[in-house]
This record gives sequence, structure tokens and C-alpha cells, in this order.
Amino acid sequence: MHPTEETAVSTRVIGLISGTSVDGIDAALVEISGTELDLKIELLAGATYPYPAQLREKILAVGAGVAISMAELAEIDDAIAQVFAQAAQNIQLGHQPATLIGSHGQTVYHRPPGGAGEQGSRGAGEQGEQGRREILISNSSLAQRPATANSTPLGYSLQLGRGALIAHLTGITTVSNFRVADIAIGGHGAPLVPRVDAYLLSHPEEGRCIQNIGGIGNVAYIPPRHGDWLSKIRAWDTGPGNSLLDLAVEHLSAGAKTYDENGNWAASGTPCHPLVEQWLNQDYFHLPPPKSTGRELFGVTYLHECLKDAQAYQLNAADLLATLTELTAASIVHSYRTFLPEMPQRVLLCGGGSRNLYLKRRLELLLPSIPVLTTDEIGLSADFKEAIAFAILAYWRHLGIPGNLPTATGAPQEVLLGEIHQSQYSVIRHEQ
Repeated sequence: MHPTEETAVSTRVIGLISGTSVDGIDAALVEISGTELDLKIELLAGATYPYPAQLREKILAVGAGVAISMAELAEIDDAIAQVFAQAAQNIQLGHQPATLIGSHGQTVYHRPPGGAGEQGSRGAGEQGEQGRREILISNSSLAQRPATANSTPLGYSLQLGRGALIAHLTGITTVSNFRVADIAIGGHGAPLVPRVDAYLLSHPEEGRCIQNIGGIGNVAYIPPRHGDWLSKIRAWDTGPGNSLLDLAVEHLSAGAKTYDENGNWAASGTPCHPLVEQWLNQDYFHLPPPKSTGRELFGVTYLHECLKDAQAYQLNAADLLATLTELTAASIVHSYRTFLPEMPQRVLLCGGGSRNLYLKRRLELLLPSIPVLTTDEIGLSADFKEAIAFAILAYWRHLGIPGNLPTATGAPQEVLLGEIHQSQYSVIRHEQ
């Protein structure tokens, strides 16, 4: 694609996202120019704005499956939109205003196509294998044709924080609901960032894994940038990232802590490797990509099952946390060794988990011949990469450029991602 006259100048865009850890809203103010291989970004400002405690508790409860009324859901939806809008306003202070917002919103429910990667057996016995074969058939059929009511069930993903309200409150055109278009044609709607990774982090001679560690881990394998490289990109959710660790820390500290800073607590313990091997028998880890998952599988119920399993080994709190951290690291490496066409020459970490120094060390030990860095080390903020990505996806939507990669989401084709909401102020300003 050749850059148009409109893309020759830069556009100031805000990216907003709160991940499955529900830590807060990551906001990035980004200057963007170019389109694809000529894409250039400058991070002007990045900040994380914590949720009000009561709202965070409600979001976590909804994500854990607590029943609420439609009126309560609407109230939470509005409250999330309001704090997202406030984050967008705050991130612009001291800067020229943005003309576009890309808001991922807050995921509270994710159901992959055919149910793959949602609820499922923790073992890989006869029933698990049968279920896995059924899901494989479902995924292969999705690649051939769009799902209908009479074929494989479509996926579903719900992100709260409606874009129309953000546009109204900020006076800035807002793109939201990025996942639904990909899901509607049979994709997982996840991961959505690999196309951005391809244009910002690929290398002409080096194959790379871009490993995001949020509440859930996801990887994008980017082959060397020559030939038909874009079609060879592979991406999927690797399994738990910080979700189990944060839940465990809160449980083990009786609510005094919400996360393991730098992985220090886990680092004081010793992982129980037989338990990790047992947990790696979970069906999800053996499903081939494309695949996606969330708290629906790796959430509170899963943690309690892990705690029950650990009783036989009489682990103390530090050992248990070290073992859960090892599961995150081991599931990532297992995923690479099982599903990649070849191992990468470099791994680049991003997301909150990239700050967990113990987790990073465990990955380095499990990948002894492969450098494990953060995206910071090659010039792209590890903390705000996801927010930057949704700024770019909004920018692409505004220009009419597809944002998904079928090899990552399992969709049969490229589609425009996101719904555009113009505020009245935006319309008036555009007309002037």
C-alpha cells in the first residue's frame, strides 16, 4: 500500500487499554505517520491510571462470573467509559490535543470459537483428547467458511467502556470494539496486536517472538522480513500470564498485596517441577493455534484447583508462588517448542510481566541459547506497547487499513477493526 497524501503527515492518537489483570488504564499519547512498513511512532506520554477500588472490585467480580442485573452491567459500562475518558483527558495535559482515540476497553468475557480455550478439562485423558479433536475440527472448519447458527459456534468477546460515551466526554473521535469484526467472520478476535508488532518490531534477518505478559500471555512469532513473511506470522494466547500470580498473591497475603513486585516473593521460594508438569497436561496447552483464552479458564476457579493440587507437596507460600510463576514461564516455552515452525533468534518481552525479574530469569533459563530482552531495549516501551498498538489500530481504521492478521486470529480474511464514534464537537471541528 502506498501512503496517501493524508498519511504523509503525522496524526496524534491516544491509545487506551485495561488488560485482564485489571491493574488500571494504560494510556499512551502517540504521534503516528506512515502506514505499514513505513509506519513510525513517537510516544509523547504514557501513564497508568488506577481504577477506583470499588469499580475494580466490580469488574473482577463480573470477570469471575458473578451474576449481576442488566442495570448493574450498564452502570459498570458507563463507569468504565467515564474513567477511560478521564485518562484520555489527563494524558494530553501539557501536549497538543489528539484528534483520535483508540480504546480497547475492559474485557469482562471472552468465548473463543467453538468454546476452545474457555472452560475445559484440566487433564489430557481420553475425554480431553476427544474434546480436543472436536475443537480441532471446529477450528479447521472456521478456516474454510464463516460460522453460522448451523455450524461451528462463533466466538464472543465483551469489552466494556462504550466508545460513543468516550467520544462525547472527550470531544474526540473514538474507535472501540476492535474484536467484534474479526469474531463475526469466525476468528478469535485475539491476539490483535501481531500486525502492529510486524511493522514495529520485525527484523530483516532475525526471527523474533514478541511475548506479551499481561493477565494472559500471548505471543507473536515474526519471521525474518523477506519473501512472503507476513503470511508466516503466527500468534496465539500462550496461557496464564500474571492472572494466576496476582490472584495467588492476593490469596496468600490475605488481601494485603495485589501483585508480586519484581517477582521477589516467588524468587524466595523453590518451584515444584512435578506439579508444573502436572498442570501442563491441561488441555489448552495442547490445542494448536489459532487459540485464545482468558480468566474464564485461568481465573479464580483454576487457582483453587491449583491450590488443591499443591496440598500433596506441602508447599509454603513462596514455593507455591514460585511454582505458579514457573507454570507461566514453562507454558510459554512449551508453546514455542510445540507450535512454532522454528525457535526464534530473540524473544522480546512486554506487558506488566516483563517487570517480573524472577519470571524473566526463569524464561532465560528455559531458553538458554536465546536472548530474552524487553521491547524497551530496542526502543519501544514495554509498559505501553499494548496502548500504543490500539492507537495504531484506531489510526488504521480511520485510514481504511485492515488491522487483523488471519494467521493470528484464525479469521478467513483481513477486516477493518473497530467501530468509529464521532462526537458532535469532532464533527463541527472537521466541518470548519
